[in-house]
Amino acid sequence: MDKNTDFCLSGTLNTEFNTITAMIDLYCLNHHQTNTAPFQRCTDCEQFRHYVKHRLDRCPYGENKPSCKQCPIHCYKPQQKLKSQTIMRYSGPKMLLKHPIMAIRHLVHDKKAIPSLTKDMQSNHKKRKTLITNK
Repeated sequence: MDKNTDFCLSGTLNTEFNTITAMIDLYCLNHHQTNTAPFQRCTDCEQFRHYVKHRLDRCPYGENKPSCKQCPIHCYKPQQKLKSQTIMRYSGPKMLLKHPIMAIRHLVHDKKAIPSLTKDMQSNHKKRKTLITNK
């Protein structure tokens, strides 16, 4: 993927990104790794991780983002949405053992009410661009 991913996500977006990264790692480790060398994500999983980061960065809800499963705006392409569902179905139960705090935080976040989208909400991308232009 040729898009720049050197940007930082803020607050809850970063927490969500770290959670999905842990899920991708669990999935990749058990489905794509053929050697016993130190873990390194396969190209396909790394590209999906970059895709997720960009989608989180552009989410119009910004910091108030609901879980993707509950969100009324579907920003993933159909193929990527299917891949996300596959990864989460596999990794979700295993997250309780490998990363219990992340898993419980994700489950609690999934139960929160969906905020209504207002003009005050800004995506991480817009906030970053505003900070750059104001300097």
